[in-house]
Amino acid sequence: MGGAYRPGPRNLITDVAGLRVGNAQDNHIKTGTTVLVADAPFTASVHVMGGAPGTKETDLLAPDKTVQQIDALVLSGGSAFGLDACSGVMDGLRAMGRGFAIGPMRIPIVPGAIIFDLINGGAKDWDENPYRALGRAALEAASTDFALGTAGAGTGALAAMQKGGLGSASLVLPDGTTVGALVVVNALGSVTTPGGRHFWAAPFEIGGEFGGAGPDPRGGLVSPEPSLKEQAMQMQATGGSNTTIAIVATDAPLSKVQCHRLAVTAHDGMARAIVPAHTPLDGDLVFGVATGGDGLVDATAFRSIAAAGAICLSRAIARAVHEATAAQGDILPTYRQG
Repeated sequence: MGGAYRPGPRNLITDVAGLRVGNAQDNHIKTGTTVLVADAPFTASVHVMGGAPGTKETDLLAPDKTVQQIDALVLSGGSAFGLDACSGVMDGLRAMGRGFAIGPMRIPIVPGAIIFDLINGGAKDWDENPYRALGRAALEAASTDFALGTAGAGTGALAAMQKGGLGSASLVLPDGTTVGALVVVNALGSVTTPGGRHFWAAPFEIGGEFGGAGPDPRGGLVSPEPSLKEQAMQMQATGGSNTTIAIVATDAPLSKVQCHRLAVTAHDGMARAIVPAHTPLDGDLVFGVATGGDGLVDATAFRSIAAAGAICLSRAIARAVHEATAAQGDILPTYRQG
């Protein structure tokens, strides 16, 4: 994309002005929640390409639906239990006076998506669903700086060959437009080529942001290794037990239709970084977000924004796995341990 493109000062999705991200996790359970919130409501849409998604309020994000802007997005562990994190975020936003106004009432609009992390070595013997509290705690922790790897919704995530995690990356375009990605990697597929050293996303790496190992010099990498994740789970949960969920955001004034196309294009970045991606056993999903108001950019500018979003997502996926850290009870090693 040329030397004029550069990461933002944090190399995080929060380089998009007005965005904040909060993490909350429970290391005993090995799970957590991540929340994206903005200073004001923002335009958003979504595109799902996996065969086993778990979502809340995503129908509202279709381009033809009435609601144009939302208050927050939630990425969470916990499978269906984790959707309750959205309720905790709604509680917190309501206390702040945020939400869609209907008469005297304000209703926060908080779509969300989940990963399956219920078989990862953590204790899942809770008496009360923990995700509502995790959601509110993540909202209250929202900041422009946040942890990657084994943090938030990435706490219990697993990829095929090593621990997954939470990742983020950004790019500033020559005209000053900023694009960023946030992702939870819990994929059926592998983020690394056979042998575990080289990332599929290596051609897009900037400044050694995920270790600098470079592209795999070998060709013919068409035979995947047996999944360590499936072996560690003893084949208990291969159906619907995987998912990569992401947000791609920009400060450009995109329309809701363009946010949808931003999400569609970003899936290219997922497919470049995870092999295989978008399987029937993954719930792969991308939210597209714009903070620049509900507008419309011309086709040439949008093409550059969408392409940058896909590249940011590839880089964020590799960063998620590279930054994962070891914890007691893990059933897979981290990338750095491998």
